[in-house]
Amino acid sequence: MQIQIKTLSKLTLTLLAAGIILQSCTEHAPDQPKEGKFEVTDSLISKLLIDTVQKANNETDLSFSARIAPNEETMAKVFPMVGGNVRSVPVKLGDRVAKGQVLATMGSAEMAGYDKEEISSSAELRNATRNVKLAQDMYNSGLSSARELEEAKNDLLVKQAENKRTKAVLTLNGGNTNGNYTLKSPLSGFIIEKNVNNNMQLRPDNSQSLFTVADLSTVWGLINIYESDIADIQVGNTVKISILSYPDKVFTGKIDQISNMLDADSKIMNARVIIPNPGYLLKPGMMATAQISAKSDINLPSVNAGTIIFDADKNYVLVLDPVKKVRIQEVKIERKSGDKAYISQGLKAGDRIVASKQVFLYEGLKN
Repeated sequence: MQIQIKTLSKLTLTLLAAGIILQSCTEHAPDQPKEGKFEVTDSLISKLLIDTVQKANNETDLSFSARIAPNEETMAKVFPMVGGNVRSVPVKLGDRVAKGQVLATMGSAEMAGYDKEEISSSAELRNATRNVKLAQDMYNSGLSSARELEEAKNDLLVKQAENKRTKAVLTLNGGNTNGNYTLKSPLSGFIIEKNVNNNMQLRPDNSQSLFTVADLSTVWGLINIYESDIADIQVGNTVKISILSYPDKVFTGKIDQISNMLDADSKIMNARVIIPNPGYLLKPGMMATAQISAKSDINLPSVNAGTIIFDADKNYVLVLDPVKKVRIQEVKIERKSGDKAYISQGLKAGDRIVASKQVFLYEGLKN
């Protein structure tokens, strides 16, 4: 009997302990969280940037790469007319020079030869002049014939022409009678190319220019036009040029020439714009971005390309809706140009779309 009571007591204690443990677990078990739904509040909307879809028009801004080049119509290459030894070059690459300023001096045997020819022709001209006077006197005295007088006069004409030629050659080559040759700038501008130094020997058949002088008060912007955009670009289109060196400045001009040649490899064609260059801020060789206002056959509403969300091979925007406040809207992009996207489906002019934190909102609304 005692064994049964003891056994019963142990069983009772075991059941009691199990009950306490079960109750303890039930009392302290946390409530399961309920799944919450993302909600766009009026307060959140008030902190967002909102854009308006622009109305459809056939004007578009196209962006291209470009480079700055000297205006070849106000540029001159300077060649030596004779060979010789370069004695001095008083100017440097990039210097600003005035018209007629000395660029280089040379010692030249050819110049000495031109001087000798001019002296010789002048002497022959004087002799021919005296011969005509003598022939005239002899003809008047009956001591010579009219034919002899005519021959003297013809010889004088030949000597006059030769003297005129030798003087012109000497003047064309600088006019120096000591064998010196001087290269002078044909216009005012900047030296943008220099291919000569002191003590260089120049051959008479030298075919390379020694200097290139350019007036940089206007420059060319050479724009790379993609093959797909050729039809949209026309002479007279307004162009805005931006340079990395001057991010706050915009240089404007109009396209005055479009090339008829397309590069076979790059499929790029050049268009040229003449740009006023006050202060000579634009330097030949600079890279630039050209924005062209062009007419287009595309007549679609446009939005800022930065407002579009790309997800799973599709494009979306967040539209302000009077009922849902903000809703996800799939859109189809016809084309992009610069910071604009032209929408063929999904939006209409006047729609208001979210332009800040749109990715964060999209993820919340999507889930």
